[in-house]
Amino acid sequence: MALHFSTKAGTLASLQERLKSARIAPLLSFTVRDWQIGGQACFRDIQGQLGAGPWIVRSSCLREDGAQASCAGAFLSIPGVNEAGLVSAVEQVIASYGDVHLADEVLIQPMLGNVVRSGVAFSHDPNTCAPYRVVNWSEGSDTASVTGGMGGRLWQQAALSKVPPPPKFAPLIALLEELLALFDGAPIDCEFAVTREAEGEVLWLLQARPLILPSRPESETTQAARLESIQRKVARGMQPHPFLIGQRTVYGVMPDWNPAEIIGIRPKPLALSLYRDLVTDSIWAYQRHNYGYRNLRSFPLMPHFFGLPYIDVRLSFNSFIPADLDEGLAGRLVDHYIDRLLAEPTLHDKVEFEIVFSCYTLDLSQRLERLASAGFLEHELEAISTSLRKLTNRIVHPKDGLWRADANKLDMLNARREELLASNADPLERIYWLLEDAKRYGTLPFAGLARAGFVAVQMLRSLVTVGVFSQADYDCFMGGVSTVSGQLARDRATLDKATFLARYGHLRPGTYDILSPRYDEAPELYFDWTQRPSTPEPVQPFSLTLPQMREIVKQQEAHGLEPDPVGLLDFMQAGIELRELAKFHFTRNLSDALALIAEVGAQHGIGREDMAYCDIGALKELHVAAADPKDVLLRSIEQGKARYEKTLKISLPPVITRPEDVWSFEWPETAPNFITQKQVTAPVVLSDDREKLAGAIVCIPNADPGFDWLFAYPIAGLITAWGGANSHMAIRAGELGLPAVIGAGEVLYRRWSSAQRLHLDCPGRWVEMMA
Repeated sequence: MALHFSTKAGTLASLQERLKSARIAPLLSFTVRDWQIGGQACFRDIQGQLGAGPWIVRSSCLREDGAQASCAGAFLSIPGVNEAGLVSAVEQVIASYGDVHLADEVLIQPMLGNVVRSGVAFSHDPNTCAPYRVVNWSEGSDTASVTGGMGGRLWQQAALSKVPPPPKFAPLIALLEELLALFDGAPIDCEFAVTREAEGEVLWLLQARPLILPSRPESETTQAARLESIQRKVARGMQPHPFLIGQRTVYGVMPDWNPAEIIGIRPKPLALSLYRDLVTDSIWAYQRHNYGYRNLRSFPLMPHFFGLPYIDVRLSFNSFIPADLDEGLAGRLVDHYIDRLLAEPTLHDKVEFEIVFSCYTLDLSQRLERLASAGFLEHELEAISTSLRKLTNRIVHPKDGLWRADANKLDMLNARREELLASNADPLERIYWLLEDAKRYGTLPFAGLARAGFVAVQMLRSLVTVGVFSQADYDCFMGGVSTVSGQLARDRATLDKATFLARYGHLRPGTYDILSPRYDEAPELYFDWTQRPSTPEPVQPFSLTLPQMREIVKQQEAHGLEPDPVGLLDFMQAGIELRELAKFHFTRNLSDALALIAEVGAQHGIGREDMAYCDIGALKELHVAAADPKDVLLRSIEQGKARYEKTLKISLPPVITRPEDVWSFEWPETAPNFITQKQVTAPVVLSDDREKLAGAIVCIPNADPGFDWLFAYPIAGLITAWGGANSHMAIRAGELGLPAVIGAGEVLYRRWSSAQRLHLDCPGRWVEMMA
């Protein structure tokens, strides 16, 4: 007969005689009524049944672990209690219940010793409701570190995984499976600890409760069939390819054109199809080839697995090889790059700085020493250096540099857009040409200017490495660069609202997301127009000293680089500035196209929320074909929604290094945990600023249950520096449907908590600073 959940104490008691896969420590519970009537008798029972302390005095309130809400962490548990502190501990636990019910319980158990590992485990992923076994744990004796929100590590595995769990988790997975069987398949949330005993490691169940999911979980067989498809796709992609160098590949969400940052981990179909059309299907490769790298045209850079976009890293690494480099040497180089990423997967968002040699710099010979230690010969290093020098000179040439021609295309983009918008062209034709021009005169030059910007930063860094510039010089140079974002801050302080929005109104947090309002569509959402911000300090241009100029001349001559010192600085400044400017201009075309797409949808009674699921191919088809517009759009939306439902149920690692990774993996410790599938844009406040909590994204250091009072305020979102996917705050945020980023880590937390306004995209797993 299936068991039923009751109180914390009641559930553990019902499991004591039936559980085979884990132990449950001796327990004693009594009600508040029992304590009030005969506290001394309860005291004697504790000593008589549980032996000498220390004990842990735990809450077992009727409002905990219910079918509608867990109230995780809402009430007190006190560990390490001895005889002298027992009465006080019981009173504190009861007091934490607030509105006490006489039937509320207090649970007391002996403290476990020799704890080597502890944490929480779910039978289902609470965000996707998919049947993933999720373990959030920490090594060591602190059993409260995970549930108390101090982070820990996170591992997950599909229910019918073909990959066995790590040996240390095998007993825990067996426990989850047994609990599912005992509770008739009801999703389970349990707390566990592992102790070291004479017979080896022993698993203890500390708590079991229902896992409250917002929707019915899909079946384990449905999940397995989908993951089987992804595994086959990954396995095929990792085979040698006749037109590619390198024996295998890796898939990542952050290398190269980093979709995780640009469109998010789970973009809706319109955003995904737009990014592919404008950049990753062909434009990326055309411009790399134009700039002197290998020809990868016709290779789409960004495959997706049921809507989760990834970069094919072998393709990316191929595209950073100079076109004139010997084929055999080039192949060994790509294999070396992939091996390096496999050895250090945390570099997946830094491949161009830490792994790939894609341009010549003044410190290249020192950087190439890494290849020498990997077995590359001296003449091979010289060949690589020569190819990179030739390619870099072609890019940075003061008169004929490719970046100059690309910069000129931006004027053509703007002129054609104004002409198009002033014409009598219908919305579908405008959408078509806005996007076609965005490619030819926008993302194509942007791809080139982004390459120039990268070369500029690499060259600037090398000036520091070889001692021509100090770090202060580097900072001064970067501070003197005038970017669009810097100009926006200055204009916000000086321009009136109408003028400011006329210039910057096309910007939106999610560049490719039709659901993200433009600045001019929701100006009050993004800016406080009741007060004008103070004017930023004016940019101080960087100037070379005469000794620096002489040293650069010497370095340039020694390395065979063409620009004179002034030309080099001109290139470095322009490269960094123009990259941002190109993005500013091509996103105007994209933003205008998104506005027109919304308009086309509205003409046929289709809202933006539905149009977000439409593939851009459907709108292009309507431009060239005579067809029923509403029928074409609705069919595309229906297909998009069906696919996106599957997208939301899949979790994959940020770096896929082998086909088996689709079944089972550990999340990188620095990856934040995104709770719910919601988005929100709101001002940022710290938790002590209570007057401003309503409607704000609140930042707190960790997911401590002591912050539960926050949920009494109508906050819009939550960010914690520390905390795991299964910590108390994560559970509560999930139950309340509150968008939250749990465990951002120190660096991201400092950055985000200092912002004035943030955009949280939980399904996309990304955060954007608005101001």
